[in-house]
Amino acid sequence: MFNNIAEVQQKLGRQQYIASEEIGTIVYLAHTLGKPILAEGPAGVGKTELAKAWAASLDMPLIRLQCYEGLDESKALYEWEYAKQMLYTQLLRDTLGNILGDVNSLAEAATRLAQEEDVFFSENFLLPRPLLTALTSTEPIVLLIDEIDRADVEFEAFLLEVLSDFQVSVPELGTISAIHQPMVLLTSNNTRELSEALKRRCLYIHIGYPTQEAEMEIVRLKVPDMRPELANQAVSVVHQLRQMDLRKTPSISETLDWARALVALNAEYIDEDTLRKTLTVLLKYEADVQKARRMMGNGGQQGGRYSGRR
Repeated sequence: MFNNIAEVQQKLGRQQYIASEEIGTIVYLAHTLGKPILAEGPAGVGKTELAKAWAASLDMPLIRLQCYEGLDESKALYEWEYAKQMLYTQLLRDTLGNILGDVNSLAEAATRLAQEEDVFFSENFLLPRPLLTALTSTEPIVLLIDEIDRADVEFEAFLLEVLSDFQVSVPELGTISAIHQPMVLLTSNNTRELSEALKRRCLYIHIGYPTQEAEMEIVRLKVPDMRPELANQAVSVVHQLRQMDLRKTPSISETLDWARALVALNAEYIDEDTLRKTLTVLLKYEADVQKARRMMGNGGQQGGRYSGRR
């Protein structure tokens, strides 16, 4: 576990995750208070990576639930293995024959079968999904509930019991409580407003785009083969693009993709030709690409090199 905020930042740093003091504080408090974390912010700023680094820094398994529209309890919590139940029924056909051999009516048969249903609705036939796997884990884990804003409001409401009491109710088995309370990180890209009930149960943090200096540090850490001068120029271009009115702003992950692409192309510096050829690594809509090319053509070059300044 973590003893203080500085240790959080240090251990996350060993996993190549540069944590601000604010992030370090929230992670430390999550451990101290036993509360989930809700991390909101644009896509690609490192919210999911935080969960991975958090788990790795404590040598804990990471269990991930990827949210999407239409996700329901059965896909997130558990399912019954009906095929296995049917196979079990076939294998026990003779036993079932003995149980039902002297019944005189369908109602009596149903009553006798009901007495045996615990055999078929037991943990032997339960197929745990991420949430149940997290609660029944025999060792401490980190649970990542990724992009909760993509799930429906009904699923968000279902999560409240898990986040409040760290337990779930399975009708056939009763209430299942966590063996070890998992450390939980929920992420949201702000595609919709989350409920106050969900937010009340979590520690909140907004993770936005880093400063130019912080992003330079990330690039140096993740792409060590990139020359510092080229890295500085690339990060400057990205930050200039983020000031534009684009449909999709370049994320940190796309900055790193671009940095790796420039290294792979043996680029000495970013000139107009290099920028034109590689701009689609950063921008994923043609309208954004055309807008950026127009902007870059308005005096953005000095001696054949793009200066990274307006």
